[in-house]
Amino acid sequence: MGKEIFRKYGIPVPDGYVVESASGVKKFDKPVVIKSQILLGGRGKSGGIKFAKSQADLDSGVKELLGSKIRNLTVSKVLVEEMLDIKKEIYVSIALNRAERVPMVIASSSGGVEIESVPEDKIFKTLVDPLIGYSDYIGREATNFLKLEPAIAAQFRSILSNLYRVFEKEDCELVEINPLVITGSGKLIAADAKVVMDSDSMFRHKEINIVDTEKTPLELEAQGKGYSFVELDGNIGVIANGAGLTMATLDALTLHKGKPRNFLDLGGTDNVDTVVNAFELVMKADPKAILVNIFGGVTKCDTVANGIVAAKDRLKISKPIVVRLSGVHEDEGRAILKNDGIEAFSTMLPAIERVAQIAGGN
Repeated sequence: MGKEIFRKYGIPVPDGYVVESASGVKKFDKPVVIKSQILLGGRGKSGGIKFAKSQADLDSGVKELLGSKIRNLTVSKVLVEEMLDIKKEIYVSIALNRAERVPMVIASSSGGVEIESVPEDKIFKTLVDPLIGYSDYIGREATNFLKLEPAIAAQFRSILSNLYRVFEKEDCELVEINPLVITGSGKLIAADAKVVMDSDSMFRHKEINIVDTEKTPLELEAQGKGYSFVELDGNIGVIANGAGLTMATLDALTLHKGKPRNFLDLGGTDNVDTVVNAFELVMKADPKAILVNIFGGVTKCDTVANGIVAAKDRLKISKPIVVRLSGVHEDEGRAILKNDGIEAFSTMLPAIERVAQIAGGN
């Protein structure tokens, strides 16, 4: 997927295709590399990359990798791509420098290895002012540092410029080519691609569809609806607003012998349907009781209360619901809940103790 993005921005990548089963292997016509498609670095050292110089090598390599486990991750896809005639390997990346809060260009003539293992004096680094953006002088400084011959330097500057476009346009935290290969014929090709996109920008990138095999079906459904949701092994459904408060709620439940069934961060909302949809997800986890813990600022307590009442009605919830409401319009919110027979508290610990008591059967 990273190479598809590179290709879109004019960065040269090897020819290749993805295989999900042995029947997808094409007829061998040139030496190829078979690469496990898992979200890990150092695949070669872990046995996740095979080389094929014949049809038999290709068939056996694909069969060997598909379904295998590499550091506890199952290989469900492999990338088959042309084997490059490698003369030299270069490292290049653009990363978000969190200390300075700006993009940083990194390059080294020591490619194909972990950049952390390269001595600092062998690494080119420069910060990019995001208000000005990338300038050609950065490419010239990098090629001078790397001591690239003119024909190679021109290609490198073009790739670096396009790499910055990827970083900027695709909302990235990191774009990395390791290695950027100089072939025997004098061409620069991105033999590898790593693209880390800001997860908070994914609503702008609907074309990116990554299924995390470690997520449960319900977690994937929640992700598609924009909720931070994690299934746990308890019996108390949890809805809170803000990741910090949600985690504190789980801790407090555990301290009081309660067992959380899930983590659901409602976020900052003033929308009844957002609350109802959150309840729908929690109900699919089949908890014994539900705890809602809201500290209202952006999130109005009366809106959440109306959402809880609407969820109880629309989803026909008969399981106990315990609510802590504190913040903007909290008195109105608690009154709405009490009028509907839902227990509501102004502080967290009484609500925690009550739901733990209910779920524990006491």
